[in-house]
Amino acid sequence: MNPKVDFYFAKSEKWPKELKQLRTIALECGLTEELKWGCPCYTHQNSNIVLIHEFKEYCAYLFFKGVLLNDTNGILIQQTENVQSARQIRFTNVKEIVEMKDILKTYIYEAIAVEEAGLKVTLKKTSEFNVPEEFQKKLDKMPALKKAFEALTPGRQRAYLFHFSQPKQSKTREARVEKYLKQILSGKGLDDE
Repeated sequence: MNPKVDFYFAKSEKWPKELKQLRTIALECGLTEELKWGCPCYTHQNSNIVLIHEFKEYCAYLFFKGVLLNDTNGILIQQTENVQSARQIRFTNVKEIVEMKDILKTYIYEAIAVEEAGLKVTLKKTSEFNVPEEFQKKLDKMPALKKAFEALTPGRQRAYLFHFSQPKQSKTREARVEKYLKQILSGKGLDDE
């Protein structure tokens, strides 16, 4: 157990028993406990294997390369359609975690084997994502915007494309594009200040 992570478990009001059980299972698999992204993260030879996180409706294991696991029990969940690699297993009570302990360990050991084998997830390239018409028009009209957007990291480009694509109405998509023009031109990502 890593004392730097203890606060995460101590602050949980909704899922304290569940999180404690998930922690125990991960540690029993010989993983190293670290604090990453403000959450307990379990690693094997410096590779991220599984993360514990909590939400209002559930707590979960998040397998970083979950898409590569054999989900023989049909329990891995893709959080949103844009998540390419990670998969969750969600829990709403400690009893189900205890009952699934052996299955969870099997998934963790398989995730370790995926890392040891050096398997990689083939991620879609930014060019494979849909560029909303409203943003494409701006890129075509403003060479400086196009250049600035292409200079962003692929992750920042995808974040903008997802954000601009979400609204159903063209007017809303257009407003989002307008709102972030200066930020893109200054080389910043969607959440950069």
